[in-house]
Amino acid sequence: MVDQSGYGKSGKKGPSGRSYRNATGLTRQPKKMRGRKVSSQRWLTRQLNDPFVAQAKARGFRSRAALKLEQIDDRYQLLQSGMAIVDLGCAPGGWLQVSSIRTKLGASRARLVGIDLLETEGIVGANIFVGDMTNCNMLEKVRSAIGGAANGVLSDMAADTTGHRATDHLRTTALLEAALDFALDILNPNGFFLAKCFRGGAEKSLLDIMQRNFKMVRHVKPAASRLESVESYVLASGFHGRGCAEDIAVDIAVGRRDASGALII
Repeated sequence: MVDQSGYGKSGKKGPSGRSYRNATGLTRQPKKMRGRKVSSQRWLTRQLNDPFVAQAKARGFRSRAALKLEQIDDRYQLLQSGMAIVDLGCAPGGWLQVSSIRTKLGASRARLVGIDLLETEGIVGANIFVGDMTNCNMLEKVRSAIGGAANGVLSDMAADTTGHRATDHLRTTALLEAALDFALDILNPNGFFLAKCFRGGAEKSLLDIMQRNFKMVRHVKPAASRLESVESYVLASGFHGRGCAEDIAVDIAVGRRDASGALII
């Protein structure tokens, strides 16, 4: 639990619902630069004064997102020693750091794989691939690296925002769809899938697919996820794979997949 004793005792709260005032009662402000947008200035102010950002930095995590995974795992006990885990869209590596610790990578039979279009700083014992997760060759690379199948698939991917909420929702939902497709192809029986999900309606068909293929599907929002954000996470656990063939047939019929069954995005 983050010590927030110096926050929120007095003063105006920011849009996150948390006070921007620090322990001295003052709000830290970034230096103003000519040409910087007001929205960028607000984002920097929020980052400078967010206790979760400070905690992540103090603990050596590469992003505050690492705390989100920790909080979800504390509640649902997903990551266990010796597991094979795949992290989609892994840059900058915060979720890889947490996964490596909690699966005891290097001290157990754990396998950890990350995939991203961007270069990601290495994690000792992990395989990190640069490339497109929807490429069939990437799936085979991952299978080889983890020894066949995964116990869990993680995705903290979100599309670059445009400022138009409906567009941003659709673009991030497309990434969720691609991540789910990957998970259905590589998960072990009883495996889990945890992914970012911007709730807004377009994801309903994906939730239906999850409900047919997993025992339990739920939305979760960790404390480190900003209160004003539409961001949440969808957790599907107890993979049993039922309905996969049916789902693929439906996807081909509506044009989400080509005749070979490959996802079209």
